[in-house]
Amino acid sequence: MNSDSVLSGEPGCPEVEAVQRILDVLPASVVLLTPLRDRDGEVEDYRIEAASPVAVDVAGRTGKELVGRRVLETYPTVAGTALWSGYLDALTTGTRFESESFTYREVLPAVPAESVYSVRAARLGGRLIVSWLRLDTDDREARRLADMQRLGNLGWAGWDLVAPAATWSDQVYAIFGRDPAEGPMSLEELPRQVLPGDTAALAAAVRRLLSEGGAIDQPFRIMAGDAARYLRIVAEARTDADGTPVEVHGFFQDLTAQRDVEVALRDSERAVLLQRGMLEAERTLAARLQNALLPIPEQSLELAGLCVDVAYVPSDSGLNVGGDWYSAIELPDGSALFVVGDVAGHGLDAVATMAQLRFSAKGMAITGSPLPDVLDGLNTLLLHTAQGASGATATVVMARYQPWNHQLTWVRAGHLPPLLIRDGAARFLPLPEGGLLGASSRAGHAPAVLDLRPGDHLVLYTDGLVEEPGEDMDLGLARLAEAALRLVETESTVNLAHRLAATRQDRRDDVCVLVLNVPAEPVPGPEGDGPCEAV
Repeated sequence: MNSDSVLSGEPGCPEVEAVQRILDVLPASVVLLTPLRDRDGEVEDYRIEAASPVAVDVAGRTGKELVGRRVLETYPTVAGTALWSGYLDALTTGTRFESESFTYREVLPAVPAESVYSVRAARLGGRLIVSWLRLDTDDREARRLADMQRLGNLGWAGWDLVAPAATWSDQVYAIFGRDPAEGPMSLEELPRQVLPGDTAALAAAVRRLLSEGGAIDQPFRIMAGDAARYLRIVAEARTDADGTPVEVHGFFQDLTAQRDVEVALRDSERAVLLQRGMLEAERTLAARLQNALLPIPEQSLELAGLCVDVAYVPSDSGLNVGGDWYSAIELPDGSALFVVGDVAGHGLDAVATMAQLRFSAKGMAITGSPLPDVLDGLNTLLLHTAQGASGATATVVMARYQPWNHQLTWVRAGHLPPLLIRDGAARFLPLPEGGLLGASSRAGHAPAVLDLRPGDHLVLYTDGLVEEPGEDMDLGLARLAEAALRLVETESTVNLAHRLAATRQDRRDDVCVLVLNVPAEPVPGPEGDGPCEAV
C-alpha cells in the first residue's frame, strides 16, 4: 500500500480530524499537507488536508475553504523555490525546516502585491505541518497610515502632559511647514502660531481641553509663506482617576484646498446670481419696451372694411423677449397695411431691431412706397446699421389691401407663406421671390396679388406657431392648416388669432398671429356694436 493512499486524508480520517481540531484553536496560519506523487514516486504537489481559520491564499480563501486544494493552486509561485525544496527536505529527512525571511509576490488580477514571510515545516507521519508567519504587518500598517494622512492631508499628534513630551507624525510637520529638527509644538505654544483673528478662539479651546478634558474640534489659520493656510485640530484628553488630563491625542487637518473650492464655488454662485439679475433686468426692460412699442389690441380691429385679429404670446421659457412684431394701419389713400415680422434672436438687441423695422416700414408705406421697395429699404437698413454689423436678420411678410377692388398685394422676405381659408378649404399661398432681410444686398422681393372674397380668412404668423425642433416644417404647417380650418368651421371666427395661438401647448418661441377676416356682410361703422371696433 503506497503512502499516497494511506495518507489520502479522505473524510473521516482520524489523524486528519485530530489535526484539524488542533488547528481550529490556533491564531496562526497553519496547514496540514499531504504529498502528491507522480508515477515515479516524486513529489509533484501537496494537498491541503487541514487548515487553521486564519490561513488564507492569494484568492482570499480562508480556513476550511482551502481544504482539498493543492498548494500550487493556492500559492502558485512557490514552485521551484528554496521554500519548495525546504518542504521536500523536511518530508524526506524529518528535519524541521525554517526559512529565511523572503518576499512573496502575490499575482492577483491586475493587482500584484508583495509581502514578507518566514515559513516553518515539520514532518508529521507522512505529511507536513506548515506555518506561515507574515513579518511586514507593522510596515504595511505604517505605510497605510502614512498614505491615509497624505491623502486626507492630516497628521496625528500626541502630548504627554505628565512628562511633558509631544509627538507629531511627519504629515503634521508638512502641514505647519515646520522643520522636524525643531520638534513638535506644545499645546500652550500652538495659539501663538496662528493668525491674530483666531488666537482667542484656539486658546480658549486648548484651555478647555486641558482643564476639562473634553474633546475639541477647532478651525484656525496660520501663515505659510505668503499665504494663509486653513487648518483644523480635533483632539481629546485622557484623564487619570481624579479626572485630571494626563494625555492628549488627536490630529491636524489642512482644509486649505477645500476652502479654496468653497470660495470658488461661492464666487461662482455670486456671479451666476449677478448674471441672472442682469438678465432678468434686461428681460424686464425688453418686455416693457416691447409692450410700449407693440401694443396688442384687446378686441378685433376694423381696417379698410376688414375685421383684423392680432395675438402675441411669449415663449413658455419667459427668459428672453423675442423680436416678433406686427403692424396693422390704415394708409392715407384708404387702403390698409398689414405686416408680420420676426427678428432673429432675443433680448434688447432684438427688440431694438424690431422697433427700427416696424416704424421704418410704417413710414415708407405711409409715404407711398411700393411694397417691394419697402422691403428693399428695410434690407438696406439692416445691412448698414450697428445691428446689421453684428449680423441681425429678420423675416417679414407684408400686405396692402385695397377695399375698392378687394385686392391684396403682398410681398415676403424669407417668411412663411400666408394661410388662406376659403369655401371650406385651407391652403398656403404660393411664395413669391423674397430673400431674408439683412442677409444679402442682392435680395430681391417680388409682389404677388390675391383677390379677397367675402368669408375669406387670411392668416399671417411667425414660425413660433408651427416650428418644432427636429421636425420637418411641413408637418407644422399641416397642423396649422388643419387647426385653422377646424376653428373656422366649428366655432366663431371672433378672436381667431388668439385661438390659433392657443393651439400651441408647448411654445419654445414667441408666437405672433395676425388674421384678416373678410366679413360676409359689411362691417358696422364706429357706432356699430359688431365684432370689429373702428379705430
